[in-house]
Amino acid sequence: MRIHIVRLISKQVWKQSLQNKAVVFLLMILSLLFVFAAYTGWQDYKVQENNRIRHQMEVRQQWEEKPDKHPHRMAHYGYLIFRPRYPLSFFDYGLERYMGNSVFLEAHKQNTVNFSEAGFSTGMLRFGEVSTAVILQTLIPLFIFFLGFSCISAERENNTLKVLLSQGVKWKELLAGKIVGLLCLVSIVFFPVMLLSAFIWFSLAGFYTTVNEFSHLLLVTVVYLAYFFMICSICVMVSAVSSTSRSSLIKLIGIWLLFIVIIPRTAQAFGSFLYPAPSKIDFDTMVENELVKTGDSHNPNDIYYKGIKDSLLNAYKVKTVEELPFNYSGYIMAEGEKISSGIYNKYWKRQLTIYEQQNSINNSLVFVNPFQAVRNLSMALTGSDFNSYISYQEQVEDYRYQLAQLMNKLQMENISNKKQLPGEKPYTIGRDHWKELPDFQYRFISSRELFQNEAASGLSLLVWGVGLLFILHFISKKIKIN
Repeated sequence: MRIHIVRLISKQVWKQSLQNKAVVFLLMILSLLFVFAAYTGWQDYKVQENNRIRHQMEVRQQWEEKPDKHPHRMAHYGYLIFRPRYPLSFFDYGLERYMGNSVFLEAHKQNTVNFSEAGFSTGMLRFGEVSTAVILQTLIPLFIFFLGFSCISAERENNTLKVLLSQGVKWKELLAGKIVGLLCLVSIVFFPVMLLSAFIWFSLAGFYTTVNEFSHLLLVTVVYLAYFFMICSICVMVSAVSSTSRSSLIKLIGIWLLFIVIIPRTAQAFGSFLYPAPSKIDFDTMVENELVKTGDSHNPNDIYYKGIKDSLLNAYKVKTVEELPFNYSGYIMAEGEKISSGIYNKYWKRQLTIYEQQNSINNSLVFVNPFQAVRNLSMALTGSDFNSYISYQEQVEDYRYQLAQLMNKLQMENISNKKQLPGEKPYTIGRDHWKELPDFQYRFISSRELFQNEAASGLSLLVWGVGLLFILHFISKKIKIN
């Protein structure tokens, strides 16, 4: 393959396209859409993060300023946790609008993430939002198909294809030149968009970043470049094997609908049909029904906990719980919390297994549809995917358990076992103890875990890339001039 011939053909594609006023107009529209998406994503991130930080500080202040109380009352008073966003989530909203942003934590009860924008919005949210990633994933392929549907079929219709090939141009050079030309046209908007996104991301991170975060942005760029190469290759191949430009355009629009709409929607519906998940009410009911069988930890004389009581009395060689060196009710509360958390986690893992089975349908189709692979990788690299949500939910539950057990520990160590007489002041501990609860520190998914989760998507892009190169090589020997 002669590089100078490929370069010459790509320049021709570039010049012919930019001489078309419709193409220039579309480039301007796309540029405006990208600027709008970047600006709204930037503003949305800033507003949400500022609100999160302010509200989290208020919650912490209110917690520490609570007066002297009984520790168990503080455990039921609860604590509110707000979910921090990954800085790159302004680029790809992913499931951000559906995941919620806060969780109320309390003893004996596991609450889900609340206050998602989807819950407060109209049904229009189902049609999607204008984010940078959505434009890159859906509109840019359509733009490429519009640019390239006639790149070779028009040459055939105008009888210039014979002239090109008779002058010594090889099919491989022609196909490669057309693909490179289309990629160059896409780069007019793509690289400025990525530079703008990099600047916004850097400013949102406070002009401080880590190698890990920077690598995510680079990988996002590489993923989309690979995606556009695939789309350009498909476009040129379809145009090459089509007898007319009209048939080429119809085929490409059909491919776009198949990749962007039909396959993803069908996979989602099929996964839900094959592996139905219990509703929130059904899930809570199953957990509650099993909890009822384990007794009531609020009742020190509960029959279920009688065995624990007897073992403690024997171990400390005392006759009544009042003689124990720690608060018996606090100990039972801690045991009850351990049991209830174990039951919840058991059903939660079952629920996750169902979700994973549903997602397995989508993950298996990444080898059929590159759009789904790119979407999965884009969401994962920007911290807005399903695995990020699950990681947050699990970290919050660990923190909730830590809070409840800290209050139980304070009760065991600081509250007397002596029964109160009528009219006596309720047992309390000093407010300084509330500061013993550490702040919640959310840990984003590590790069290693991210790549493990999205190994299939990454492998599918590699398979698609190599497969398209092989097909291009094969059809370059089989395409007919007429």
